[in-house]
Amino acid sequence: MKIALPTRDGRIDDHFGHCDHYTIFTVEQKQVVARQTLPSPQGCGCKSGIAADLQNLGVEVMLAGNMGDGAKNKLETHGIKVIRGCMGDVDAVVSGYLSGFILDSGLGCAGHGHECGEHH
Repeated sequence: MKIALPTRDGRIDDHFGHCDHYTIFTVEQKQVVARQTLPSPQGCGCKSGIAADLQNLGVEVMLAGNMGDGAKNKLETHGIKVIRGCMGDVDAVVSGYLSGFILDSGLGCAGHGHECGEHH
Protein backbone atom coordinates (compact mmCIF):
# COMPACT_ATOMS: atom_id res chain seq x y z
CA MET A 1 0.00 0.00 0.00
CA LYS A 2 1.16 3.54 -0.66
CA ILE A 3 0.14 6.55 1.43
CA ALA A 4 0.66 10.15 0.29
CA LEU A 5 0.81 13.29 2.42
CA PRO A 6 0.96 16.91 1.20
CA THR A 7 4.19 18.13 2.77
CA ARG A 8 6.07 21.31 3.65
CA ASP A 9 9.13 21.26 5.92
CA GLY A 10 8.52 17.66 7.04
CA ARG A 11 4.98 18.40 8.21
CA ILE A 12 1.55 18.04 6.65
CA ASP A 13 0.86 21.20 4.69
CA ASP A 14 -2.46 22.63 5.85
CA HIS A 15 -3.57 23.26 2.26
CA PHE A 16 -3.46 20.21 -0.01
CA GLY A 17 -3.37 22.12 -3.30
CA HIS A 18 -0.51 24.43 -2.38
CA CYS A 19 1.96 22.06 -0.72
CA ASP A 20 5.66 22.00 -1.54
CA HIS A 21 5.65 18.28 -2.40
CA TYR A 22 3.96 14.99 -1.58
CA THR A 23 5.68 12.46 0.64
CA ILE A 24 4.76 8.94 -0.40
CA PHE A 25 5.25 6.05 2.02
CA THR A 26 5.25 2.44 0.84
CA VAL A 27 3.82 0.18 3.55
CA GLU A 28 4.01 -3.59 3.88
CA GLN A 29 2.47 -5.41 6.84
CA LYS A 30 1.86 -2.09 8.64
CA GLN A 31 5.56 -1.15 8.39
CA VAL A 32 7.03 1.63 6.26
CA VAL A 33 9.48 0.03 3.82
CA ALA A 34 10.17 2.96 1.48
CA ARG A 35 9.68 6.69 1.18
CA GLN A 36 9.76 8.99 -1.85
CA THR A 37 8.76 12.53 -2.73
CA LEU A 38 6.75 13.85 -5.66
CA PRO A 39 7.04 17.57 -6.45
CA SER A 40 3.76 19.43 -6.27
CA PRO A 41 2.56 20.89 -9.57
CA GLN A 42 1.84 24.59 -9.63
CA GLY A 43 -1.77 25.66 -9.34
CA CYS A 44 -4.80 24.16 -7.67
CA GLY A 45 -4.27 20.58 -6.54
CA CYS A 46 -7.71 19.43 -7.69
CA LYS A 47 -7.14 20.73 -11.24
CA SER A 48 -3.44 19.95 -11.65
CA GLY A 49 -3.62 16.27 -12.61
CA ILE A 50 -1.92 15.25 -9.37
CA ALA A 51 -4.69 12.72 -8.62
CA ALA A 52 -3.85 10.75 -11.79
CA ASP A 53 -0.12 11.00 -11.05
CA LEU A 54 -0.64 9.66 -7.53
CA GLN A 55 -2.88 6.87 -8.82
CA ASN A 56 -0.22 5.90 -11.39
CA LEU A 57 2.30 5.63 -8.55
CA GLY A 58 -0.05 3.25 -6.72
CA VAL A 59 -1.19 5.61 -3.96
CA GLU A 60 -4.28 4.30 -2.17
CA VAL A 61 -4.58 6.74 0.77
CA MET A 62 -4.11 10.52 1.12
CA LEU A 63 -3.58 11.81 4.67
CA ALA A 64 -4.20 15.55 4.40
CA GLY A 65 -4.94 18.67 6.39
CA ASN A 66 -7.52 20.96 4.87
CA MET A 67 -8.97 19.94 1.53
CA GLY A 68 -11.97 21.16 -0.40
CA ASP A 69 -14.62 18.84 -1.75
CA GLY A 70 -13.38 19.29 -5.34
CA ALA A 71 -9.94 17.88 -4.53
CA LYS A 72 -11.40 15.16 -2.30
CA ASN A 73 -13.82 14.05 -5.02
CA LYS A 74 -11.07 14.09 -7.68
CA LEU A 75 -8.79 11.90 -5.56
CA GLU A 76 -11.62 9.50 -4.75
CA THR A 77 -12.52 9.11 -8.44
CA HIS A 78 -8.92 7.97 -8.89
CA GLY A 79 -9.32 5.31 -6.19
CA ILE A 80 -7.55 7.24 -3.43
CA LYS A 81 -9.14 7.21 0.03
CA VAL A 82 -8.94 10.68 1.62
CA ILE A 83 -8.43 11.28 5.34
CA ARG A 84 -8.72 15.00 6.18
CA GLY A 85 -7.92 16.94 9.31
CA CYS A 86 -4.39 15.62 9.80
CA MET A 87 -1.55 17.80 11.03
CA GLY A 88 1.97 17.42 12.31
CA ASP A 89 5.11 15.55 11.37
CA VAL A 90 4.52 13.27 8.36
CA ASP A 91 6.26 10.30 10.01
CA ALA A 92 4.12 10.64 13.14
CA VAL A 93 0.92 10.95 11.11
CA VAL A 94 1.68 7.82 9.07
CA SER A 95 2.55 5.93 12.25
CA GLY A 96 -0.73 7.04 13.83
CA TYR A 97 -2.68 5.99 10.76
CA LEU A 98 -1.07 2.57 10.67
CA SER A 99 -1.87 2.15 14.37
CA GLY A 100 -5.54 2.98 13.75
CA PHE A 101 -5.53 6.36 15.52
CA ILE A 102 -6.35 8.54 12.54
CA LEU A 103 -9.85 8.95 11.14
CA ASP A 104 -11.29 11.46 8.70
CA SER A 105 -12.39 14.67 10.41
CA GLY A 106 -15.20 15.08 7.90
CA LEU A 107 -14.26 18.74 7.62
CA GLY A 108 -13.30 20.52 4.43
CA CYS A 109 -11.34 23.74 4.11
CA ALA A 110 -13.81 25.69 6.24
CA GLY A 111 -13.35 23.48 9.32
CA HIS A 112 -11.48 24.58 12.42
CA GLY A 113 -10.03 22.70 15.37
CA HIS A 114 -9.54 19.43 13.53
CA GLU A 115 -6.27 17.70 14.14
CA CYS A 116 -5.35 14.07 14.04
CA GLY A 117 -1.55 14.07 13.96
CA GLU A 118 0.97 14.26 16.76
CA HIS A 119 -0.07 10.95 18.36
CA HIS A 120 2.66 9.41 20.47
